[in-house]
Amino acid sequence: MQKDLKKVLYLEDDPHISEIAIMALEEFSDLTVLHCDHGQDAIARFEDYQPDLLLFDVMLPDIDGIQTLQEIRSRYDADPPVIFMTAKAQIQEQKQYFDLGAISVIVKPFDAVHLGDQLKSLWAARVNGRSESVETT
Repeated sequence: MQKDLKKVLYLEDDPHISEIAIMALEEFSDLTVLHCDHGQDAIARFEDYQPDLLLFDVMLPDIDGIQTLQEIRSRYDADPPVIFMTAKAQIQEQKQYFDLGAISVIVKPFDAVHLGDQLKSLWAARVNGRSESVETT
């Protein structure tokens, strides 16, 4: 039985971007979003929140999204699915994200209207054993 995507842990430090993304995910896609604007906050709140999916910006003021993912994996012995949403999306950078196990990369600026559908589609592909290792815009 396939589990539906319901809970997203969203890491983004830009309040304008996060406001748009949260509205798109909660209001248009019926997802529950826990927003953190610092990596340390996401690490601290991961265990209690138990997200289905991580949606992480890469560039952050304290520790970046990659370091945050690595710390979550290490501290909680967990391997949650992650999608990076970033403006740093050159081919070499995207390869690094996929090498870390990302299921996709969403390039900023993103399409807010379709963001929830993108996440649900990528989630379904992962749950059904298909890899989505292509850039998503």
